[in-house]
Amino acid sequence: MGFLAKSPKEKLSLIDKNLKYLPLKRQTELLGLSRSTLYYPRPHEVSAQDKQVMDEIDVIYTKHPFYGTRRIRYELKRQGIVLCRQKIAKLMRIMGICAMYPKPNLSLNGKVHPFYPYLLKGLKVERSNQVWGIDITYIRLNGGFVYLVAVIDWYSRYVVDWEISITLETEFVLNCLKRAFKKAIPEILNSDQGVQMTDKDYIELVESQGTSISMDHKGRCFDNIFTERLWRSVKYEEVYLKEYTSPRDAIINLAEYFKFYNHDRPHQSLNYLTPAQVYIGQIMSGKEVEKTQILTESVY
Repeated sequence: MGFLAKSPKEKLSLIDKNLKYLPLKRQTELLGLSRSTLYYPRPHEVSAQDKQVMDEIDVIYTKHPFYGTRRIRYELKRQGIVLCRQKIAKLMRIMGICAMYPKPNLSLNGKVHPFYPYLLKGLKVERSNQVWGIDITYIRLNGGFVYLVAVIDWYSRYVVDWEISITLETEFVLNCLKRAFKKAIPEILNSDQGVQMTDKDYIELVESQGTSISMDHKGRCFDNIFTERLWRSVKYEEVYLKEYTSPRDAIINLAEYFKFYNHDRPHQSLNYLTPAQVYIGQIMSGKEVEKTQILTESVY
């Protein structure tokens, strides 16, 4: 993962669609771009005022993922920020988030997409690589923002892989998932019903591994609860304590944090073992970590 000196916007300006001797695919490869960046919307450019509001929405939403525009508007108003719900909804769409409460069946892309059932109701997660979760969150920068996708093993809370992008195109999700699949293959992969996780390429990639797809029910804030907890940890223990100056700065600092999270940060729910001790220890032994009774949780 990494960003070259030129910004993606500057790189895109170098693309010449009329250059017959150098195909578009090769041009994007040479510039370090995904070809899909030619077809997906470019990074959102927001005003400094909107960016400040988005950062506040991020804090509110991280703490209360079930809040909709009405409650977020109220919380912003308490801070002296007065906006209509339509404006808040627009900013939330740019951030790639929506409230987790019962509402009409409106996906983020506004298109009909394949529906997969939620497979985890009543399932006892009792081993590594039984269930993975994947999700995307907004990461604020000083003067901008990026998106973070992560794959987490539900049993051990181990972050299998992650990646950052300046846009919400599906490509960065696929790149992250491809690396994760090189490490292990889960029995079930759970996600929300967002644009990236209902994309044809995403579905084909997951099903090609023999992994069952599970999708959160609309309006259920606890269907992907372990990933929601991960986001709270990442933001309160890392992101909100620092001022990332660039995507590269975010990558460097998040790499250090995830190393700490996986290998040094004990979890109460794991009897104060680290995610790596549980995840790697169980895989190496082929059974539950010896001399330790791991506390598993019943999934909602």
